[in-house]
Amino acid sequence: MDFSRLDAETIAARVNGGELSAEQIAQEVLARIEAYDALQPQVWITRVAPADLIAAARAIDARIATGEVLPLAGVPFAVKDNIDVAGLETTAACPAFAYRPEKSATVVSRLLAAGALCVGKTNLDQFATGLVGTRSPYGIPRNAYNLDYVSGGSSSGSAVAVAAGLVAFALGTDTAGSGRVPAAFNHLIGFKPSKGTWSSNGLVPACRTLDCITVFASTIADARRVDAVAAGFDGQDAYSRRIAPLFRPMLRVGVPLPAQRNWFGDGQSERFYNKAIETLAATGVEIVPIDIDFLNEAARLLYGGPWVAERTAAMEAILADHPDAVDPVVRAIVEPGRAVSAVDLFKGQYRLAELHRQAEGMWEDIDYLMLPTTGTTYRVRELAVSPVALNSNLGAYTNFVNLLDMAAIALPAGARDNGTGFGITLIGPAGTDQALMDAGEIWLAAAGLPSLPPLDRGEHMESVKLAVVGAHLKDMPLHWQLTSRDAVFVGSFLTAPTYRLYAMADSVPPKPALVHEDGGAAIAVEVYELSVAAFGSFVAEVPPPLAIGSVTLEDGSVVKGFVAEPRATMGAEDITALGGWRAYIARGA
Repeated sequence: MDFSRLDAETIAARVNGGELSAEQIAQEVLARIEAYDALQPQVWITRVAPADLIAAARAIDARIATGEVLPLAGVPFAVKDNIDVAGLETTAACPAFAYRPEKSATVVSRLLAAGALCVGKTNLDQFATGLVGTRSPYGIPRNAYNLDYVSGGSSSGSAVAVAAGLVAFALGTDTAGSGRVPAAFNHLIGFKPSKGTWSSNGLVPACRTLDCITVFASTIADARRVDAVAAGFDGQDAYSRRIAPLFRPMLRVGVPLPAQRNWFGDGQSERFYNKAIETLAATGVEIVPIDIDFLNEAARLLYGGPWVAERTAAMEAILADHPDAVDPVVRAIVEPGRAVSAVDLFKGQYRLAELHRQAEGMWEDIDYLMLPTTGTTYRVRELAVSPVALNSNLGAYTNFVNLLDMAAIALPAGARDNGTGFGITLIGPAGTDQALMDAGEIWLAAAGLPSLPPLDRGEHMESVKLAVVGAHLKDMPLHWQLTSRDAVFVGSFLTAPTYRLYAMADSVPPKPALVHEDGGAAIAVEVYELSVAAFGSFVAEVPPPLAIGSVTLEDGSVVKGFVAEPRATMGAEDITALGGWRAYIARGA
């Protein structure tokens, strides 16, 4: 099955022109989804029944046959399952909350009227609370380019559905970055309009005063086409507003001071961002380093200030009636909102107003901000161990945007060695929606990004077994270098009786040296299995006089493992008689 991405512009043009039918598009989409279900069925929560999808496509074809020209004729799209679609349940990834709406959200209705073909409802972090995509009872959608990594959230399924070529675009939502973080990780465009320019009528609120419906697309042209249909004042939405377009040329772009760029240990992200700055500067744009401390302070208000109570208000009924139905991490985040007082809220609003005034001053000095969308990415396993702290890291450059009434567009900016995407985000004041898309096109033309990495089809790379003997053993100081590479524990073994073990002198942390010698003994080791890529990166970090060679186990099998140069034994203590490093550490204790 060819999972090449679908192009909304091309599909609409060909269906309007009679070269393709919407029914043919629907059949192709159904085949793609069936094939991809073997890998990630958890992308979806609910789908339109195949017969109903074909019927909807035929209705579009009938409209075309009358001479009607539809801006989204036959274009397949998906909807995050906190946005209403008539006839499909809305769950917000919580079965106990589910209801069946009688009518679609305003934005969905506009897309359908424009000829778009709704395929189904996508998975998400429950109640749109998270930037990771791991907080759903319907499973964890994983990064389309590396299934070991998170897809990003909360609009997880929507991003994967577009990246995997199942639909041409998908609706997400964005309160703290949920329409931008998954775009970055999956090499997509993530357009977050100015608050109120897209109606939120029919959206399950997260923070009602901040929420935005967004779009994931493969091209800015597709995002622009969707925006042209979806945007517009809606009198049924109390937070809808009319905003005059603000056109700003991209002459001066603000970037954080170097000391304020947090990469969370991800050197590749740092290199990609530095390259993005150089690329933009080469187009003639003036790069303006700015102090973003006030933006960071605004970001902290979202979860560390009174705005967490707005999430609590949105979930008040489910927390009261079915608290056990709420994901434990989500519940731990929103329940403290009960303790927020009106005094706390007013103080927070006063401070936010002051920060908003600082932002107004910033826009006098620059036209746009260019920030990393995120400073790093994480494996699904890592989020399971530290779900809150790592999630917070992903929001470092996104949380302030809606609080300070800004528009944003997330753009691809590079592929890490593991296939996951790094992205930048261009941010402007409210009203710069179209201007941001213009600026994004300038960036992409200048960046000349290479072709996308292949989708992860679940085919595992060749692995390598590695014997560790000292500081990398479980619960030892350097064991994290294995867990961070998703190393799998194979078992505890003894070497062949041809090794001696030494405690090296002046080693921090203490490390042993395993040396092959006649008249040696069997030494206790642990064996782990790593992918070839992970093994290569591990070996690159092994410092001399240690090295990676071949180690023979008691049963005669040979694995890769730690060995040592002769100089490692200079001044070292021979601890062979102890039989292993754990016994040596225990003796010292």
